[in-house]
Amino acid sequence: MNKTQKITIAVMAFIGLLLAALMLMPRRGASPVAVAAQAGPERGEQHEVEPEKIALDDTQAKAAGVTLAVAAPARISVAITLPGEIRFNEDRTAHVVPKLAGVVTSVRAELGQNVKQGQVLAVIASSGLSEQRSELLSAQRRLALAGTTFERERRLWQDKISAEQDYLQAQQALSEAEIAVRNARQKLNAIGAGAAVGTTAGADLNRLELRAPFDGVVMEKHLALGEAVKEDAAVFTISDLSGVWAEIAVPPKDLALVRVGETVVVKASAFDAQASGKITYVGSLLGEQTRTAKARVALANPDRAWRPGLFVSVDVPSGLASDAAVTVVADAIQTVEDKPVVFVKVAGGFRAQPVVPGRSDGKLTEILQGLSAGARYAAVGSFVLKAELGKDSAEHAH
Repeated sequence: MNKTQKITIAVMAFIGLLLAALMLMPRRGASPVAVAAQAGPERGEQHEVEPEKIALDDTQAKAAGVTLAVAAPARISVAITLPGEIRFNEDRTAHVVPKLAGVVTSVRAELGQNVKQGQVLAVIASSGLSEQRSELLSAQRRLALAGTTFERERRLWQDKISAEQDYLQAQQALSEAEIAVRNARQKLNAIGAGAAVGTTAGADLNRLELRAPFDGVVMEKHLALGEAVKEDAAVFTISDLSGVWAEIAVPPKDLALVRVGETVVVKASAFDAQASGKITYVGSLLGEQTRTAKARVALANPDRAWRPGLFVSVDVPSGLASDAAVTVVADAIQTVEDKPVVFVKVAGGFRAQPVVPGRSDGKLTEILQGLSAGARYAAVGSFVLKAELGKDSAEHAH
């Protein structure tokens, strides 16, 4: 390699280094965001993305049922929140027992089945019932005979044929037979069994029918075909789930606020649901382990959404109120990506504004951060905006 070739290679290497330096230098007037983008994810600074706007004009919002309101100061009723659990309404829960020992000959109700009052749940063959029904039949025959004898003695006494003593003895025998029949019937009524169908020798004297005491659901079943059951065995548990109890634990410091007849709000912990109910009972004793008193809230359950065993929270009004700087309608708060938001009105639509909620009385909710007084927001129909936001996100994902 001669001297001229060496000089040529050196000049070309210098030009290459100069071009590389010019390419790596930021352009004049380039924005910091562009520079950060060129620098890559390791050197670029992360910037928060503005919340996505939901394009919706006033006409469309009105058609969708969205109503606006203004965030403003207000007085919020202070309520205490107590933990609770949904329980069966014990006044409408019954344990069906045979009251006589026997063998199961038929089972007509299954676990979870809806039953009507008086519906046959099972049939049991009971020797004890056969004896009681036989006693009734015997008493009825003795009564019929005593009635015939009494009528004959009465006629004979009136015709001066027989003595008065025979008439009085027949009258006494009739009274005793009537008492025996009444006694036999009351024994059968006490176990929920009437007289056997028919009075012939072929009647099912041992047939004991177990019937539902009221409309409800079969919650427990403890018998099978051919099984021998005792007289005190709880073979069925029937509960009327159209009404349930919310049982709450009340610490001593809050006992003065929990009063019978007070209307409270019960909220589910597992899903978004709430309902109003009245306190029907407040215990006078504290539990030895929990050191709390029990209270019960009667809760209507027409759709059976409040299932026994469900954990709930109960908001009990304290009768006090305090001022809040910024409040919104409680229904205006929605959850987006596990964060509470309020849909704020902006030019050309709405924006999901993250907020930090505070106290709430069920109607108004205090906003601690994220919203200023005077801001216009969607007070009614915010769930429609939430659905639109989810739809837009799905479209962008595709």
